[in-house]
Amino acid sequence: MKAAYYPSFQQPITIENLPYPALSLDGVIIAVKATGICRSDWHGWMGHDGDVQLPHVPGHELAGEVVEVGKNVRNWQKGDRVTVPFCCGCGYCPPCATGNQQICDNYFQPGFTAWGSFAEYVHIKYADVNLVRLPEALSFEAAATLGCRFITAYRGLVAQGNLQPGHWVAIHGCGGVGLSALMIAHAIGARTIAVDISDEKLAFAQSLGADITLNASHTTDIPLAIKELTQGGVSVSVDALGSVVTCQNSILSLRKRGKHIQIGLMAGENAMPPIPMGPVLSHELEIIGSHGMQAHQYPKMMELIFAKNIPLEKMIGRRMNLEEGAKALMEMGNFKAVGVMVVNAF
Repeated sequence: MKAAYYPSFQQPITIENLPYPALSLDGVIIAVKATGICRSDWHGWMGHDGDVQLPHVPGHELAGEVVEVGKNVRNWQKGDRVTVPFCCGCGYCPPCATGNQQICDNYFQPGFTAWGSFAEYVHIKYADVNLVRLPEALSFEAAATLGCRFITAYRGLVAQGNLQPGHWVAIHGCGGVGLSALMIAHAIGARTIAVDISDEKLAFAQSLGADITLNASHTTDIPLAIKELTQGGVSVSVDALGSVVTCQNSILSLRKRGKHIQIGLMAGENAMPPIPMGPVLSHELEIIGSHGMQAHQYPKMMELIFAKNIPLEKMIGRRMNLEEGAKALMEMGNFKAVGVMVVNAF
Protein backbone atom coordinates (compact mmCIF):
# COMPACT_ATOMS: atom_id res chain seq x y z
CA MET A 1 0.00 0.00 0.00
CA LYS A 2 1.04 3.62 -0.53
CA ALA A 3 1.85 5.45 2.70
CA ALA A 4 3.74 8.40 4.19
CA TYR A 5 6.68 7.07 6.18
CA TYR A 6 9.58 8.26 8.32
CA PRO A 7 12.40 6.08 9.70
CA SER A 8 13.75 8.77 12.07
CA PHE A 9 12.37 11.76 13.96
CA GLN A 10 12.64 15.12 12.20
CA GLN A 11 13.85 13.45 9.01
CA PRO A 12 12.04 13.78 5.65
CA ILE A 13 8.68 12.02 5.39
CA THR A 14 8.65 10.05 2.15
CA ILE A 15 5.96 8.20 0.21
CA GLU A 16 6.67 4.48 0.16
CA ASN A 17 5.05 1.21 -0.86
CA LEU A 18 4.55 -0.57 2.50
CA PRO A 19 3.01 -3.92 3.52
CA TYR A 20 -0.77 -4.17 3.76
CA PRO A 21 -1.90 -4.15 7.43
CA ALA A 22 -2.35 -7.39 9.37
CA LEU A 23 -5.90 -7.98 10.66
CA SER A 24 -6.46 -8.74 14.36
CA LEU A 25 -9.40 -10.78 15.67
CA ASP A 26 -11.00 -7.70 17.26
CA GLY A 27 -10.07 -5.24 14.51
CA VAL A 28 -10.99 -3.99 11.09
CA ILE A 29 -9.04 -2.69 8.13
CA ILE A 30 -10.30 0.59 6.69
CA ALA A 31 -9.69 1.97 3.23
CA VAL A 32 -8.83 5.56 4.08
CA LYS A 33 -10.87 8.07 2.08
CA ALA A 34 -9.75 11.19 3.99
CA THR A 35 -7.38 12.00 6.84
CA GLY A 36 -6.75 15.25 8.64
CA ILE A 37 -3.31 16.78 9.16
CA CYS A 38 -3.03 17.66 12.83
CA ARG A 39 -0.35 19.37 14.90
CA SER A 40 -0.29 16.25 17.09
CA ASP A 41 1.12 14.40 14.06
CA TRP A 42 3.81 17.06 13.86
CA HIS A 43 4.65 16.53 17.55
CA GLY A 44 4.96 12.80 16.85
CA TRP A 45 7.30 13.43 13.92
CA MET A 46 9.37 15.78 16.07
CA GLY A 47 9.84 13.05 18.69
CA HIS A 48 7.78 14.76 21.39
CA ASP A 49 5.47 11.76 21.94
CA GLY A 50 6.85 8.66 23.64
CA ASP A 51 4.24 6.37 22.05
CA VAL A 52 5.71 6.69 18.56
CA GLN A 53 8.00 3.78 17.70
CA LEU A 54 10.18 4.04 14.59
CA PRO A 55 9.84 3.53 11.69
CA HIS A 56 6.42 5.12 11.54
CA VAL A 57 3.36 6.09 9.50
CA PRO A 58 1.52 9.12 10.99
CA GLY A 59 -2.16 10.05 10.85
CA HIS A 60 -5.02 9.76 13.36
CA GLU A 61 -7.96 11.79 12.00
CA LEU A 62 -9.53 9.42 9.52
CA ALA A 63 -12.68 8.44 7.71
CA GLY A 64 -13.21 5.64 5.24
CA GLU A 65 -14.80 2.29 4.39
CA VAL A 66 -14.38 -1.03 6.16
CA VAL A 67 -12.75 -3.56 3.80
CA GLU A 68 -11.91 -6.42 6.21
CA VAL A 69 -13.44 -7.51 9.53
CA GLY A 70 -11.82 -9.60 12.28
CA LYS A 71 -13.49 -12.85 13.35
CA ASN A 72 -14.50 -11.52 16.78
CA VAL A 73 -16.04 -8.27 15.50
CA ARG A 74 -19.83 -8.33 15.80
CA ASN A 75 -21.12 -4.87 14.88
CA TRP A 76 -19.36 -4.02 11.62
CA GLN A 77 -19.16 -5.38 8.12
CA LYS A 78 -17.44 -4.75 4.82
CA GLY A 79 -18.63 -1.55 3.14
CA ASP A 80 -19.58 0.36 6.31
CA ARG A 81 -18.72 4.08 6.21
CA VAL A 82 -16.89 4.84 9.47
CA THR A 83 -14.72 7.15 11.47
CA VAL A 84 -13.03 6.63 14.82
CA PRO A 85 -11.94 8.76 17.79
CA PHE A 86 -8.20 9.26 17.83
CA CYS A 87 -7.79 7.53 21.20
CA CYS A 88 -9.48 4.13 21.23
CA GLY A 89 -10.50 2.25 24.37
CA CYS A 90 -10.02 -1.48 24.95
CA GLY A 91 -13.50 -1.86 26.47
CA TYR A 92 -12.52 -3.81 29.61
CA CYS A 93 -10.10 -1.74 31.78
CA PRO A 94 -11.40 0.33 34.76
CA PRO A 95 -11.74 3.64 32.83
CA CYS A 96 -13.55 1.86 29.96
CA ALA A 97 -15.88 0.19 32.47
CA THR A 98 -17.03 3.66 33.54
CA GLY A 99 -17.54 4.79 29.93
CA ASN A 100 -14.30 6.76 29.72
CA GLN A 101 -12.63 5.05 26.78
CA GLN A 102 -10.79 8.29 25.95
CA ILE A 103 -8.46 7.63 28.91
CA CYS A 104 -8.22 3.85 28.50
CA ASP A 105 -5.39 2.11 30.38
CA ASN A 106 -4.65 0.05 27.24
CA TYR A 107 -5.48 2.68 24.67
CA PHE A 108 -4.85 2.24 20.97
CA GLN A 109 -4.07 5.32 18.89
CA PRO A 110 -3.53 5.08 15.13
CA GLY A 111 -0.60 7.25 14.12
CA PHE A 112 0.99 6.92 17.56
CA THR A 113 0.82 3.47 19.19
CA ALA A 114 0.51 1.93 15.70
CA TRP A 115 0.86 2.95 12.08
CA GLY A 116 -1.74 5.51 11.12
CA SER A 117 -3.95 6.86 8.37
CA PHE A 118 -1.44 8.63 6.10
CA ALA A 119 -1.88 5.49 4.02
CA GLU A 120 -4.31 3.79 1.69
CA TYR A 121 -5.29 1.36 4.47
CA VAL A 122 -5.20 1.45 8.27
CA HIS A 123 -5.86 -1.22 10.89
CA ILE A 124 -8.05 -0.31 13.90
CA LYS A 125 -8.10 -2.49 17.03
CA TYR A 126 -11.06 -2.76 19.44
CA ALA A 127 -13.44 -2.11 16.55
CA ASP A 128 -16.73 -2.86 18.32
CA VAL A 129 -15.91 -0.37 21.09
CA ASN A 130 -14.63 2.47 18.93
CA LEU A 131 -15.94 2.64 15.38
CA VAL A 132 -18.53 5.31 14.59
CA ARG A 133 -20.99 4.94 11.74
CA LEU A 134 -21.05 7.90 9.37
CA PRO A 135 -24.35 9.26 8.06
CA GLU A 136 -24.54 9.52 4.28
CA ALA A 137 -25.04 13.28 4.62
CA LEU A 138 -21.52 13.67 6.04
CA SER A 139 -18.65 13.59 3.56
CA PHE A 140 -15.45 11.70 4.30
CA GLU A 141 -13.54 15.01 4.28
CA ALA A 142 -15.89 16.58 6.84
CA ALA A 143 -15.76 13.43 8.98
CA ALA A 144 -11.96 13.58 8.99
CA THR A 145 -12.16 16.95 10.77
CA LEU A 146 -13.98 15.32 13.69
CA GLY A 147 -11.60 12.61 14.86
CA CYS A 148 -9.25 14.67 17.01
CA ARG A 149 -9.76 18.41 17.00
CA PHE A 150 -13.53 18.67 16.84
CA ILE A 151 -14.32 15.88 19.32
CA THR A 152 -11.73 17.18 21.79
CA ALA A 153 -13.16 20.69 21.53
CA TYR A 154 -16.73 19.40 21.86
CA ARG A 155 -16.03 17.36 24.96
CA GLY A 156 -13.90 20.14 26.41
CA LEU A 157 -16.63 22.76 26.09
CA VAL A 158 -19.74 20.64 26.71
CA ALA A 159 -18.74 17.87 29.13
CA GLN A 160 -15.74 19.43 30.85
CA GLY A 161 -16.53 23.14 30.64
CA ASN A 162 -20.34 22.97 30.92
CA LEU A 163 -20.56 25.92 28.51
CA GLN A 164 -24.04 27.48 28.45
CA PRO A 165 -25.85 29.89 26.13
CA GLY A 166 -24.86 33.46 26.96
CA HIS A 167 -21.54 32.53 28.57
CA TRP A 168 -18.42 34.32 27.42
CA VAL A 169 -15.75 31.97 26.10
CA ALA A 170 -12.21 32.83 24.96
CA ILE A 171 -10.36 30.63 22.49
CA HIS A 172 -6.59 31.09 22.44
CA GLY A 173 -5.26 29.85 19.08
CA CYS A 174 -7.22 29.62 15.83
CA GLY A 175 -5.85 26.44 14.34
CA GLY A 176 -8.07 23.42 13.73
CA VAL A 177 -9.02 22.74 17.35
CA GLY A 178 -9.55 26.44 18.06
CA LEU A 179 -11.83 26.85 15.06
CA SER A 180 -13.71 23.73 16.12
CA ALA A 181 -14.19 25.16 19.60
CA LEU A 182 -15.33 28.43 18.10
CA MET A 183 -18.01 26.81 15.93
CA ILE A 184 -19.25 24.63 18.79
CA ALA A 185 -19.45 27.59 21.19
CA HIS A 186 -21.27 29.65 18.56
CA ALA A 187 -23.75 26.79 17.97
CA ILE A 188 -24.41 26.52 21.72
CA GLY A 189 -25.17 30.25 21.88
CA ALA A 190 -22.12 31.41 23.80
CA ARG A 191 -20.38 34.72 23.13
CA THR A 192 -16.96 34.12 21.64
CA ILE A 193 -13.57 35.82 21.67
CA ALA A 194 -10.95 34.42 19.27
CA VAL A 195 -7.27 35.13 19.96
CA ASP A 196 -4.37 34.53 17.57
CA ILE A 197 -1.26 36.26 16.19
CA SER A 198 -2.41 36.06 12.55
CA ASP A 199 -4.88 38.55 11.08
CA GLU A 200 -5.67 36.03 8.35
CA LYS A 201 -6.63 33.35 10.87
CA LEU A 202 -8.65 35.85 12.89
CA ALA A 203 -10.56 36.90 9.78
CA PHE A 204 -11.31 33.24 9.11
CA ALA A 205 -12.46 32.85 12.74
CA GLN A 206 -14.76 35.84 12.32
CA SER A 207 -16.26 34.23 9.21
CA LEU A 208 -17.06 31.17 11.36
CA GLY A 209 -18.90 33.20 13.99
CA ALA A 210 -16.37 34.84 16.35
CA ASP A 211 -18.00 37.81 18.06
CA ILE A 212 -14.68 39.48 18.92
CA THR A 213 -11.14 38.87 17.64
CA LEU A 214 -7.89 39.89 19.31
CA ASN A 215 -4.44 39.83 17.73
CA ALA A 216 -1.97 38.92 20.48
CA SER A 217 0.86 40.48 18.44
CA HIS A 218 -0.83 43.88 18.71
CA THR A 219 -2.53 43.61 22.13
CA THR A 220 0.03 43.81 24.91
CA ASP A 221 -2.05 42.28 27.71
CA ILE A 222 -4.56 39.73 26.38
CA PRO A 223 -6.07 38.78 29.79
CA LEU A 224 -6.62 42.46 30.66
CA ALA A 225 -8.22 43.15 27.27
CA ILE A 226 -10.57 40.17 27.68
CA LYS A 227 -11.56 41.17 31.22
CA GLU A 228 -12.33 44.72 30.05
CA LEU A 229 -14.39 43.46 27.09
CA THR A 230 -16.39 41.04 29.23
CA GLN A 231 -16.60 43.12 32.42
CA GLY A 232 -14.75 40.65 34.59
CA GLY A 233 -13.53 37.78 32.43
CA VAL A 234 -14.88 34.76 30.59
CA SER A 235 -16.70 31.80 32.11
CA VAL A 236 -14.72 29.32 30.00
CA SER A 237 -11.32 29.81 28.39
CA VAL A 238 -9.62 27.35 26.05
CA ASP A 239 -5.92 26.98 25.31
CA ALA A 240 -6.27 25.55 21.82
CA LEU A 241 -2.58 25.86 20.96
CA GLY A 242 -0.55 24.44 23.82
CA SER A 243 2.15 26.92 24.82
CA VAL A 244 3.29 28.56 28.04
CA VAL A 245 1.93 31.92 26.86
CA THR A 246 -1.49 30.71 25.69
CA CYS A 247 -1.94 28.53 28.78
CA GLN A 248 -1.22 31.42 31.14
CA ASN A 249 -3.29 33.89 29.12
CA SER A 250 -6.21 31.48 29.15
CA ILE A 251 -6.14 31.04 32.93
CA LEU A 252 -5.72 34.77 33.56
CA SER A 253 -8.65 35.60 31.23
CA LEU A 254 -11.18 33.90 33.51
CA ARG A 255 -13.79 35.51 35.69
CA LYS A 256 -14.10 34.22 39.27
CA ARG A 257 -14.97 30.49 39.39
CA GLY A 258 -14.23 30.22 35.68
CA LYS A 259 -12.95 27.11 33.91
CA HIS A 260 -9.72 26.82 31.93
CA ILE A 261 -9.82 23.94 29.42
CA GLN A 262 -6.46 22.66 28.22
CA ILE A 263 -6.97 21.21 24.76
CA GLY A 264 -3.75 22.16 22.96
CA LEU A 265 -1.06 19.53 23.45
CA MET A 266 1.70 20.67 25.83
CA ALA A 267 4.88 19.12 24.49
CA GLY A 268 8.57 19.82 23.98
CA GLU A 269 9.69 23.02 25.70
CA ASN A 270 6.06 23.76 26.68
CA ALA A 271 5.49 20.45 28.47
CA MET A 272 5.74 21.85 32.03
CA PRO A 273 4.25 25.37 32.06
CA PRO A 274 4.30 27.51 35.21
CA ILE A 275 0.73 27.93 36.49
CA PRO A 276 -0.45 31.24 38.06
CA MET A 277 -1.72 29.53 41.22
CA GLY A 278 -2.46 32.80 43.04
CA PRO A 279 -5.56 33.60 40.95
CA VAL A 280 -6.45 29.90 40.74
CA LEU A 281 -6.67 29.83 44.54
CA SER A 282 -8.16 33.24 45.29
CA HIS A 283 -10.71 33.18 42.43
CA GLU A 284 -11.56 29.48 42.77
CA LEU A 285 -10.65 28.77 39.17
CA GLU A 286 -10.75 25.29 37.65
CA ILE A 287 -8.02 23.84 35.42
CA ILE A 288 -9.41 20.98 33.34
CA GLY A 289 -7.91 18.75 30.68
CA SER A 290 -9.79 17.41 27.68
CA HIS A 291 -8.42 14.36 25.87
CA GLY A 292 -10.55 13.26 22.95
CA MET A 293 -14.03 11.77 23.32
CA GLN A 294 -15.63 8.35 23.55
CA ALA A 295 -17.24 6.79 20.47
CA HIS A 296 -20.54 6.36 22.34
CA GLN A 297 -20.80 10.16 22.75
CA TYR A 298 -20.69 10.86 19.00
CA PRO A 299 -24.51 10.77 18.53
CA LYS A 300 -25.05 13.79 20.80
CA MET A 301 -22.35 15.70 18.96
CA MET A 302 -23.84 14.73 15.59
CA GLU A 303 -27.22 16.01 16.77
CA LEU A 304 -25.70 19.43 17.47
CA ILE A 305 -23.84 19.46 14.13
CA PHE A 306 -26.99 18.78 12.11
CA ALA A 307 -29.42 20.76 14.30
CA LYS A 308 -27.27 23.90 14.15
CA ASN A 309 -25.89 23.31 10.64
CA ILE A 310 -22.29 23.59 11.84
CA PRO A 311 -20.32 24.15 8.61
CA LEU A 312 -17.62 21.49 8.93
CA GLU A 313 -16.73 21.74 5.24
CA LYS A 314 -16.10 25.47 5.65
CA MET A 315 -13.41 24.72 8.24
CA ILE A 316 -11.36 22.88 5.62
CA GLY A 317 -8.73 25.27 4.36
CA ARG A 318 -7.06 22.94 1.88
CA ARG A 319 -7.56 19.50 0.33
CA MET A 320 -4.45 17.75 -0.96
CA ASN A 321 -2.88 14.48 -2.04
CA LEU A 322 -0.67 12.29 0.13
CA GLU A 323 2.60 13.74 -1.16
CA GLU A 324 1.40 17.29 -0.47
CA GLY A 325 0.12 16.20 2.94
CA ALA A 326 3.50 14.79 3.97
CA LYS A 327 5.15 18.09 3.11
CA ALA A 328 2.47 20.10 4.91
CA LEU A 329 2.89 17.97 8.04
CA MET A 330 6.62 18.72 8.21
CA GLU A 331 5.86 22.45 7.88
CA MET A 332 3.27 22.64 10.68
CA GLY A 333 5.76 24.19 13.07
CA ASN A 334 5.51 27.49 11.22
CA PHE A 335 1.74 27.91 11.99
CA LYS A 336 1.03 29.30 8.50
CA ALA A 337 -1.92 27.10 7.55
CA VAL A 338 -5.39 28.63 7.70
CA GLY A 339 -8.16 26.18 8.50
CA VAL A 340 -7.87 22.39 8.56
CA MET A 341 -5.82 20.54 5.95
CA VAL A 342 -7.22 17.22 4.71
CA VAL A 343 -5.62 14.53 2.54
CA ASN A 344 -8.27 13.00 0.27
CA ALA A 345 -6.21 11.61 -2.63
CA PHE A 346 -3.86 8.64 -2.25
